[in-house]
Amino acid sequence: MTVSWLDRLIILGRHFLIGARHLIYPGCCLLCGQPLPAEQTHFCSLCRQALFTDPGPTCPHCAGTIGPFAVIDGRCHACRKEAFAFEQVLRLGRYEGLLREVILRLKNQHGEGLAELLGECWAQEAAARFAVLHLDVLVPVPLHWRRRWQRGYNQSAALCRGLATYLGVPYQPSWLRRVRHTPRQTSRPTPAERKANVRGAFQARRGVPLAGRSVLLVDDVMTTGATASEAARALRAGGASRVVVAVLARAQG
Repeated sequence: MTVSWLDRLIILGRHFLIGARHLIYPGCCLLCGQPLPAEQTHFCSLCRQALFTDPGPTCPHCAGTIGPFAVIDGRCHACRKEAFAFEQVLRLGRYEGLLREVILRLKNQHGEGLAELLGECWAQEAAARFAVLHLDVLVPVPLHWRRRWQRGYNQSAALCRGLATYLGVPYQPSWLRRVRHTPRQTSRPTPAERKANVRGAFQARRGVPLAGRSVLLVDDVMTTGATASEAARALRAGGASRVVVAVLARAQG
């Protein structure tokens, strides 16, 4: 995996902070604070089950929650008429309950270590699903520099870094740029408005070797798929042969 000295320093720092927390609160779940048995690490059994168990069937294309007979030709009714630039979506779970609480925690500057750890644990739990994708590179959905400065870090980049660490696939956070500042997607109530909001917002960095690469595009939450599709479109324009999206949570738009 291609990692700069600065990335290595950041990774070491995140693990140091997690380790320091365990020294202060030895053997406690990072989410609920309950004591952990000696054989468990990071999360208790209840929190781990809530995070890594995805209830109910999902659409094989957009990862939306569906009923038992909702898929026709590999798509559900919500994505059947959509021309997404990505091939498929993998999700950890629904945007609800504990997973929603965790994602909200990631949106502040103290959540970076947790985001990276969550990426590693997700990769471990779903190793077989990621292996069959035959990925060449992992790329996070970038934040505009203003929003990254306000938040202190990009939670999708930290999540992506954790995934890459366990999967052993190169992590390239600079290959995709957000070239236009956009209002938050949550402020755009309709799918059409969300598509318009992010149109042309991303661009693959010139000179990076994307040609023929199979890319995993990583984000924290997907609702309508507008942001992921526009980012995937930029990667495809830069030469990527295919783009698969991985999101922590899928919200229903």
